[in-house]
Amino acid sequence: MISLIYNWQQILRKAWSVRLIILAGLLTGLEAILVFFTPIDTPRWFPLLVFAITMSALVARLIAQRSIDENPDE
Repeated sequence: MISLIYNWQQILRKAWSVRLIILAGLLTGLEAILVFFTPIDTPRWFPLLVFAITMSALVARLIAQRSIDENPDE
């Protein structure tokens, strides 16, 4: 059975990894939309930017953030 961690709402609001994942998702969506609505190709660096943000989210997920409460059960 899948269950959420006890402070999932706080993590959604404060975790940098979540913020970066959302930003990467928005940029990926923007890139997909631009293909359909503009005659201009997206810049070649745009996918690299999305990749860098996604990798930053991975690193941010591994770094402890003091503004988020730790699990009191541990």
